[in-house]
Amino acid sequence: KFLEKLGISSEVHFLRTVMDGIPPLKDNHLLIKDLRFDKIEVRIYQPKTPTTVRRRGVLYFHGGVGQFGSIRAYERTCRYFTKKSNSVFVSVGYRLAPEYPFPTQFEDCLAATVHFMRIAEDYGVDPARVITCGDSSGGTIAAAVAQAMTNRKDLPKLRAQILIYPFLQAVSFNLPSYEQNRGVPVLLKKRTVALGLKYLNKDQSVLDEVLKSAHIPRDLELKYKEWLNPDNIPEDFKPKDYQQRKENQFSEDLYRLAKPMLEPFFSPLLAEDTVIAQLPETFILSCEFDVLRDDALLYKKRLEDHGIKVTWCHLEQGFHGIIFLANYGRITSFKTANKGLQMIVEFLKSI
Repeated sequence: KFLEKLGISSEVHFLRTVMDGIPPLKDNHLLIKDLRFDKIEVRIYQPKTPTTVRRRGVLYFHGGVGQFGSIRAYERTCRYFTKKSNSVFVSVGYRLAPEYPFPTQFEDCLAATVHFMRIAEDYGVDPARVITCGDSSGGTIAAAVAQAMTNRKDLPKLRAQILIYPFLQAVSFNLPSYEQNRGVPVLLKKRTVALGLKYLNKDQSVLDEVLKSAHIPRDLELKYKEWLNPDNIPEDFKPKDYQQRKENQFSEDLYRLAKPMLEPFFSPLLAEDTVIAQLPETFILSCEFDVLRDDALLYKKRLEDHGIKVTWCHLEQGFHGIIFLANYGRITSFKTANKGLQMIVEFLKSI
């Protein structure tokens, strides 16, 4: 923000540059190809080790609130999971906002998923063992793509979805995790909503009203209450002094402006029960020191209530972005992140 005020660099450009970092050296154990699925850039990672069976295929959607992050930024992450799980990974370089407005990002990832499932066998992948995976806003997209795929009759069903500290709802910003971690880097409470508004190209002046849920009409508030009720969150995750606030002073103008935030491809937790009931087996990773922790807990409960098998990994010392940082060497690696990496790999191997 400081550089942006000085006119040196925009915030988005700065974050894109920082996340891209320095690319790793060549990996002799992997076959890596840059391709296009129609207009969408992808990078495919294939283990060089021979196999007698078709591998699982994973579509990886990177984080960055639809505005930053890239194939290059997630090079280490995709290499790691490809080698450790003996899977084929497809890193999707979906187009970014603001150059390409929302929901281009979701649409690109959905199109890439459909394209890959049709040609999966060309890369030694079993079309019945395809998984969507993503972290942060990439986890949002992974969940949204999995929901969109439930109605496809022309393709096999997705085998699983892996959601790494995903953003899943833009209704309540007063959940226990938002209160507990409101000032915890890197995803502060206000920062979360500000980035979401930028993603949708909405005026930042409405931020405080959105934080108070003034964009939710009474009928929708009652509908969402069943899914977003703090009572659905285990007591161990609630501060002793936590109280649910009653701040909703509804604004019709704000509702019209913020309506895209309530679409399931932006807030997958708001999908109808008929969609949730058709979702594949799911892995969810949450972090204690993350405003998005309770999104994961609430989605876990919704899935389990509909009989969906869920593997849950909670990092008690974790924070938002820890899995991304874990593959950048010892300086940015954390013991608790290794637990998360290992559980993701074990889940992949079980598919």
